[in-house]
Amino acid sequence: MLWNPAAESQPPTTRRALQLERLQATLDWARARVPFHAARLRDRAVRDLDELAALPFTTKADLRDHYPFGLFAVAPAELARLHASSGTRGKPTLVGYTAEDLEVWREVMARVMTAAGARRGDLLHNGFGYGLFTGGLGFHDGGERIGMTVVPVSSGNTARHHLLLQDLQPAALCATPSFALHIAESLAEQGGDPRALGVRHGMFGAEPWSEGLRAALERAFDCRASDIYGLSEIVGPGVAGECERRTGLHVCDDHFLPEIVDPATGVPLPPGTEGELVLTTLTKRALPMIRYRTGDITALRPEPCPCGRTSARIDRLKGRSDDMLVIKGVNLYPSEVEAALLALDELQPTYVLIVDRTATLARLEIQVEPAPALVVRCGGFREHHPALEQVRRRATERLQKAIGLSVEVTVVAPHSLPRSEGKAVRVVERR
Repeated sequence: MLWNPAAESQPPTTRRALQLERLQATLDWARARVPFHAARLRDRAVRDLDELAALPFTTKADLRDHYPFGLFAVAPAELARLHASSGTRGKPTLVGYTAEDLEVWREVMARVMTAAGARRGDLLHNGFGYGLFTGGLGFHDGGERIGMTVVPVSSGNTARHHLLLQDLQPAALCATPSFALHIAESLAEQGGDPRALGVRHGMFGAEPWSEGLRAALERAFDCRASDIYGLSEIVGPGVAGECERRTGLHVCDDHFLPEIVDPATGVPLPPGTEGELVLTTLTKRALPMIRYRTGDITALRPEPCPCGRTSARIDRLKGRSDDMLVIKGVNLYPSEVEAALLALDELQPTYVLIVDRTATLARLEIQVEPAPALVVRCGGFREHHPALEQVRRRATERLQKAIGLSVEVTVVAPHSLPRSEGKAVRVVERR
């Protein structure tokens, strides 16, 4: 089912013409209203979409350098809402929306949520955080636009989630995948059955997650788990999302124009080649973003999907360029470790990468918890039980083949690793 067939299935030639028209209007708007863009764009005319690659990038550092309102194209009094990042690495990234921008956000959220299976009349249990984080209100507004009944539970307070999920039996659940798994795991430990909650479709995002984690979520809730992508600098969630065919995430590219570039050189890469996602907003009024470097690693698939949507698709994210670890000269993303670990049914999707850089050569230890069935088979958690040792060796061998790196795998006691009520922390570095 398509939310907006006219926009989502328009002929490719019509789509490209609309993209060019909106791109030219956005460049004119940014030049006229934002000194930062006026100085960099000057009189550069874009007569074809292929000429976009000649324009300079915008980065998160630019947003921070011009904090709070230096990159805004409207006065603060014209803003309908502000959101911001956590600012854990310095000043937060502040983003804003006009009333018109919020309407676009609701539209694209309705598209990606409909593609994931959301329908009018469904009850939506919203486990994304509200407040300055864009996740909670993004899904809230999108759900209301579709005609869903939204339960704004927010993140945290796991006991409250258990109560409402069991009492209300929602058709839809949205949260970070790590928090959703925590909800399922803790509910099962208390004697509840996550598979009996009635959830038909789950919408997850805000952190990279593998096919193995998808399978774990679908087993836990007996639902279809879909990936929805976004970032606050562009709009929030709703930039792209999976359809029922799972052939990638459909980009709402009549509003957000995607490119893939080499993360090191910034040179554009052809379709199907993995690189860094760059996005240009085509309809954003408050905070137009020109060639924004997202840091997210994926590939672009421009051909139409069998579902009927003609928008470009991106592969599921491999990770962020700044999340990539270099261990003994080998480039490694946490999602690659996750995929290898979760291929073993005896292990839980609860793990952490310990990177020890105190020695001359970095050492990587992966701590992972055993699945409940394995603990039962061992008669309880026993660190040196033969069954645990066998699983540990299999995990070590699988990781060696998958990432080409010798690692130390430690199977740790159940519930010894921290659970996340937001975005999971997968890497701990010791220096």
